[in-house]
Amino acid sequence: MLHKTQGIVLGVSPYNDIYGIVQVFTRDFGRVSYLLPRSYGKKSKLKMSLFFPLSVLDLEVEHLPLRELHRLKEAERQFPLYDLCTNMTKISVAFFLSEFLSRVLRESDHNESAFDFMKNSVEALEAAEKGVANFHLAFMFGLTRFLGIYPNVKWEGKHRFFDLMHGEFVKNMPQHSHYLNGTQSDFLVLLQRMNYSNMHLFRLSRNNRNTIVDYLLEYYRLHIYDFPPLKSIDILRELA
Repeated sequence: MLHKTQGIVLGVSPYNDIYGIVQVFTRDFGRVSYLLPRSYGKKSKLKMSLFFPLSVLDLEVEHLPLRELHRLKEAERQFPLYDLCTNMTKISVAFFLSEFLSRVLRESDHNESAFDFMKNSVEALEAAEKGVANFHLAFMFGLTRFLGIYPNVKWEGKHRFFDLMHGEFVKNMPQHSHYLNGTQSDFLVLLQRMNYSNMHLFRLSRNNRNTIVDYLLEYYRLHIYDFPPLKSIDILRELA
């Protein structure tokens, strides 16, 4: 059966001599794997250039029950990605976030609010002129709201430790190693205030950003099943 939906490209991988596989997070079906032809006719509506990481597409797709790989019929970009395809900082952020999302989002997920957040985020990244090196921090923290794992960052002076496993501040040092001390927990207060409009105001060093992203990845790893290390993190760590 044919359906029209919207999708955000997470990545493309090889499949066989005829097809590749494109992972897409759709507004109506969650994360879906689609067969993507490797060769295209002049009139084809499935050009490889459409499937750059984080591209937001209008799709016509074929879905059949119990099928693991579905078929794309048509794809059209909702808005152009000029900076995301040419600005090296934005390219690095886009490749990191697309890999991050491909690990976080599950095929069973159907979350229209998460889709809308991600779509708005892509538009914000394309338009951003300042503070791009902080974008992934605001994104990763913001996404927790839509995945049901938003931490309780309400701060009380007597609570000096943030328990990453339980997502809240605690008075005493946890009996496990997954926690932040008082100084490390200050980053959570910072993240709570950061958004795409003000991210340029947060003057973080490269080391600070790398430390924060490590805390965020550990938090996700504790709350998302089977969350593996990310290959693109090394490129992201070089952002000035």
